[in-house]
Amino acid sequence: MDIAALSRDSFTRFDLTRVPSPCFVVDEVAIERNLSILADVADRSGAQILLALKAFSMFALAPLVDKYLAGTCASGLYEARLGRQKFAGTVSTYCAGFKAADLDEIIVLSDHLTFNTPGQVSRFADQIAAARAGGDTISLGLRINPEHSEGWTEKYDPAAACSRLGTPIRQLTDADMAGIDGLHMHTLCEQGFAPLQRTWEAVEDRLTDWLPGMKWLNLGGGHHITMPDYDRAGLIALIQKITDKHGVQVYLEPGEACGLHAGVLVGEVLDVADNGMPLAITDISATCHMPDVIEAPYRPDLLGETETGTTTRIGGPSCLAGDVIGDYTTAGPLQPGQRIAFLDQAHYSMVKTNTFNGVPLPGIALWNSETDDLQMIREFSYDDFLGRLS
Repeated sequence: MDIAALSRDSFTRFDLTRVPSPCFVVDEVAIERNLSILADVADRSGAQILLALKAFSMFALAPLVDKYLAGTCASGLYEARLGRQKFAGTVSTYCAGFKAADLDEIIVLSDHLTFNTPGQVSRFADQIAAARAGGDTISLGLRINPEHSEGWTEKYDPAAACSRLGTPIRQLTDADMAGIDGLHMHTLCEQGFAPLQRTWEAVEDRLTDWLPGMKWLNLGGGHHITMPDYDRAGLIALIQKITDKHGVQVYLEPGEACGLHAGVLVGEVLDVADNGMPLAITDISATCHMPDVIEAPYRPDLLGETETGTTTRIGGPSCLAGDVIGDYTTAGPLQPGQRIAFLDQAHYSMVKTNTFNGVPLPGIALWNSETDDLQMIREFSYDDFLGRLS
């Protein structure tokens, strides 16, 4: 099942003028398609699969997520609140650096609490003890750096040299494992099964002495499980092998895999010009609405691209010179007032938007590609911009 082709075909049928511009449109059918794949992997492997809120946190779809997944994973207090208040199931919270002022509430909200270093475990021991004395059953974890790199770019490689994420295995001692219920390792980014398998092969022997004392092992996120070429059978076999051999409950935290090829960002051409090539200014901003276009960087696909025609450089309305989305070829020249849509924008884009330069935030709509039902979930205004300033 090619989820990219299915999504493109679905949104080709969608009337882009049905929503205000700019606007994220998420297809709940595509989300459920991804979730059902993840649920099947969980059922067949015995793993617990959690939604990574950092990638996809559309809580309007929480009932659908709750139907298929075991819970959510959070990166701090606010996401832990979101996971507990809007979703069901386990809340697993990890942060590279917790604040003492936040920790008491995080403990109440979370089922798993994963620290980045043994130093933080020790520093917050009294708060943990006090919570447990009050009846809390928080399970403690420690993030490890397996010192095995599979990253395709250093910026997104948690195991890169001098990484701040996780404690290098060579630094860990038996004393560091006192009171620890689980180990967490996240080394992947938009990757298939083979990098995970190689990472596990590189690290398993170094964990053998500690795993018998653990209740769980969290293999993090970055797994492109819902992509058609992902080796799901290999993943299931590996999880079963780990569980059988080491007696731990395995957790996975995919985020992108939940929202892959499930949404578009609709925009409008505001103006056209020419400066060595055709230019189009749109109400979609790379820096405000799709910051990974600049940070990663990457080039999102445009709905309706053609191999031949007019090639136009599309950019946003902000004053940032680099607010450029990319060069795109369409059958004819783009015109002011024309609607366009960028594909695969359900994950990461929505959670990373900002109001730099006073650029308005995109609305959020939920569409059902089978019934054609459309709901406007949220529209933003000047008050949202003002509320972030002082």
